[in-house]
Amino acid sequence: MSEVKLVATARTEFGKGAARRLRRAHQVPAVLYGHGSDPLHVSLPGHETMLAVKHANALFEIELEGKTTLAIAKDVQIEPVRNVIEHVDLLIVKKGEKVAVEVPVHVQGESAPGTLHVVETQALSLEAEATHLPENVVVDIAGLEAGAIVHAGDVTLPKGATLLTDAETIVVTVSLPQVSADDVAADEAAAELAAEQSAASAADAEA
Repeated sequence: MSEVKLVATARTEFGKGAARRLRRAHQVPAVLYGHGSDPLHVSLPGHETMLAVKHANALFEIELEGKTTLAIAKDVQIEPVRNVIEHVDLLIVKKGEKVAVEVPVHVQGESAPGTLHVVETQALSLEAEATHLPENVVVDIAGLEAGAIVHAGDVTLPKGATLLTDAETIVVTVSLPQVSADDVAADEAAAELAAEQSAASAADAEA
């Protein structure tokens, strides 16, 4: 997993206006919570935080007033138009403890020739050690034939992780491309047109 060190600053102003001022200063409003402690309202460096949250389940080392706290992002609010982080909720974690996280599914390999695959479930819920969270789970579809189905229980999990998603959940399906009635009609029309043009060409040649 990715590990990111960020220097935080305690926040004393709250509300939308204060948050906007922080973002204009290239800072991100955030809150640290968990382990029975009172929530800590902080600001984080904007650019470094944006880079960090691109990695699923990154481990944050938050340095605040000389003290380092380990945390993971539990909720990241992003403004879609400008693609900037509006707020981050950080869950405090300890080495050795396990936490539940959503882990993206990554497909590798190619299914059998002439088939296509569909990722039915984009992420699996796992329980894993907080300081060793996986960035993804790999589903190998190399050579799978049409009709093959990969369930959550079939996926090889990272070492130390436990599946929380229902084992019968369908993750990937492999099938043959579907041909619609419109496609069939278009192909038939094209074939008829080609035949007519060929016949016309032959008639012209004989003439």
